[in-house]
Amino acid sequence: MMGRRYLLDNNVLARLTPEARSMPFVQENCRIPSEVLHEARFLPDAAVLAELEYRTTGGVLRQLQLVMERIRVDDVRLVNLYSGQGNADPMIVACALDAVREADEGLFGDEWVIVSNDGAVLALAHQFTITTLTSTDFDALLAEESAAA
Repeated sequence: MMGRRYLLDNNVLARLTPEARSMPFVQENCRIPSEVLHEARFLPDAAVLAELEYRTTGGVLRQLQLVMERIRVDDVRLVNLYSGQGNADPMIVACALDAVREADEGLFGDEWVIVSNDGAVLALAHQFTITTLTSTDFDALLAEESAAA
């Protein structure tokens, strides 16, 4: 049976309360890329969030190469190494591509969705036909899940 899984960006994690981040739905269906976890290391429940890590593997790094090939050298909206911004942004897309690749190898793979408020991340995800949600959409989903529980 195909389900939906979610990769959470730091700008979404920071908006959620610790209670929302500890909901069974989040624990069961959400993952956080290693680079995003690094950005979220100052959240009070960072140790709990670490259990949701989507690790940076060789497969993720191969996908990162594809992601970086899509970004123009002069485009600093997604990654700006001079100011140290956006380090996790291409990684979340690479993790989604890796997860989709793994899901496609099985008979009934999950759909992977990127949850972010970063316009550049959302635009890049759309280039790769990855489904996206904003934190507002994700909040509504959590409210539905909470009401159903």
